[in-house]
Amino acid sequence: MAKTNSRTKARLRRKVSIRKRMHGTASRPRLSVFRSKQHIYAQLIDDDAGRTLASASSLKIEDYDGHRGNIAAAKLIGGRIGKLGVDAGVQQVVFDRNGYLYHGRIKALADAAREAGLKF
Repeated sequence: MAKTNSRTKARLRRKVSIRKRMHGTASRPRLSVFRSKQHIYAQLIDDDAGRTLASASSLKIEDYDGHRGNIAAAKLIGGRIGKLGVDAGVQQVVFDRNGYLYHGRIKALADAAREAGLKF
């Protein structure tokens, strides 16, 4: 139990440190990623206006019968958030990994978003 608690505290400490220097605008929103054990979520956020421009999550994947918290699902969500961003007129984003290490599902989502047309 103590290991999980300290791991969560370390992630939150990294998250706060990262968010001090990161800010999304209307022309360059923040691509925020959250992952849980079962799902993965992504949002394009304009911090100036305080609103979400687009969002995608593994909760709403149609035609996908696999586990919704794995790398394959992260690739689908990355592609979907990239497409939604390009459709909304967004070319560049600031990538907010939310304190998670850049590997596995986070890296897969980021690579898929880049392939869909977002630059970061």
